[in-house]
Amino acid sequence: MKLLQKLGAVAACMTALVGAPASAQSALNDILSGGVLKVGTTGDWNPMSVRDPATNSYVGFDIDVMTQLGADLGVEVEFVPTDWKTLVNGVVAGNYHMTGSASISPARLKAAGYSSSYISVEMLPFTTTDKADRFTTWESINNADVTVSTTLGTSFEKLVRDWFPNAKIVVVEAPARGFQEVLSGRADVFITSNIEGSTLLTKFPNLTQIGVEAPRAPTPIAMLLPQTDQVWINYVNSWVELKKTQGFFETTAAKWGL
Repeated sequence: MKLLQKLGAVAACMTALVGAPASAQSALNDILSGGVLKVGTTGDWNPMSVRDPATNSYVGFDIDVMTQLGADLGVEVEFVPTDWKTLVNGVVAGNYHMTGSASISPARLKAAGYSSSYISVEMLPFTTTDKADRFTTWESINNADVTVSTTLGTSFEKLVRDWFPNAKIVVVEAPARGFQEVLSGRADVFITSNIEGSTLLTKFPNLTQIGVEAPRAPTPIAMLLPQTDQVWINYVNSWVELKKTQGFFETTAAKWGL
């Protein structure tokens, strides 16, 4: 009887295994079989990813990085337009295999995976030259008579709310950007990374960096990936480490003034 019971248990286990669905195919297999790497990019983070509306093409640090990744995979790269508020959702939904650069944040980590980091940023506040004398410290921004603008879905949005609870917060939705509110005079201050900030200062002479005590929130930057696809994550991480060793990221950063 015990032998029959054991045989029955084994048969039940075999039946369960046969009937179990196969594990999901890795994005790496999909990319190699389809010949296309789909990358989500916002096209509004200069000099990381900038979209030219006239040609619908992209340039920037991220674009160079993803183009090289595609070349090393031996596939074409398709840049899929997205925005900051749907960036993570696009990875989760499978709209693209990965994203370009994004700051690593606890909120994003809940839903998506990340590659190894290859560059980092720190946050700084900016205003227009005619308002520069109003601000000398981080705390000088945190006042009821100050309007701080930010863009919906960016990591800056949460930082602005945390750092300036006494200020008036204006949140705009992409393709609008927080810095545009300051340039138009509808807001007084915006924060962004040192990377984007240096580019904006060159492009808009009436913008100026506020001389605060020190930058805030140093943050590593990486690519967003499907959270459970360890095969694809392992490939991208190994590629990042290889390119670091070869000096690729350093050279590409220098090309874009980072």
